[in-house]
Amino acid sequence: MKGLLGAIRTKRGTAVALAAAFLVFALVFWAWAWASGGGDRRTEDEANMPRDYEYGTATAPGGMVLHFLRTRPGNVLPEEIGSNVVVSPYYGINGGFFYESSLLSLAVVNDRPVGGEPGAYGSGGENVKYARGTLVWDGATDRLGVQVVRQASELQVTDRGRYWAQGGISMSLGRDDVWAEQAALENAPYPDEDRLRSAAVYDRDGNLYLVVSSSKGTLAAFREAILACIGNGGLADGIFLDGDGSSQLRSRERRLSGDNRPVLQMLRIVR
Repeated sequence: MKGLLGAIRTKRGTAVALAAAFLVFALVFWAWAWASGGGDRRTEDEANMPRDYEYGTATAPGGMVLHFLRTRPGNVLPEEIGSNVVVSPYYGINGGFFYESSLLSLAVVNDRPVGGEPGAYGSGGENVKYARGTLVWDGATDRLGVQVVRQASELQVTDRGRYWAQGGISMSLGRDDVWAEQAALENAPYPDEDRLRSAAVYDRDGNLYLVVSSSKGTLAAFREAILACIGNGGLADGIFLDGDGSSQLRSRERRLSGDNRPVLQMLRIVR
């Protein structure tokens, strides 16, 4: 009987050891597969993603940490997504303001709102309630500019079949004495609170910088950080985008998910 019990214990011990060994092997294999791309979409998915951009990060003298994607505006489009930027199938950053399922910021491509039919509330065809700073790429001239408008129909472009526009809040770069007043007229939300922030700015050579902070600050601190760290002193103008938990970025090099909330719309890098 003692011999039989000993044999049973030995078999149980062997089975436990084999099960533990199998578990260790499975964990090691899973870790290898994840690192190789299976768990983070780093194989075929990432290989097919856009490459015509540069990622950078900088810490401003005041301590605000910025992350940016530098590209040409012809490589970018406003895009409706309805998810967190990090889990979307695109590279880029969050776009303008929204409430529930309605876009509150203008977001159009070739006179077509990204979120629905022209004239429909919340489709992206207008800056709701306020005339606000809107970043416009004129494809015919390959030039960026900021126009303060309510409706897409007010935008001044060379060819209405070749442009995009993204609404936000005017940054008024180069007009330090009036920028805060203009931002207030455009009803910039929570300007004096420490929040995550995002923006789209461009330099005098026409390069576009999509900027997201990973540390919190006021609207003024964010603007100062951008002037100190982005564009080597050559910025022309830009707009503030939605902020706080909506401040999100996805690129090959970095992922910032804000507070993990979904956003309705982003600025997508398409190539």
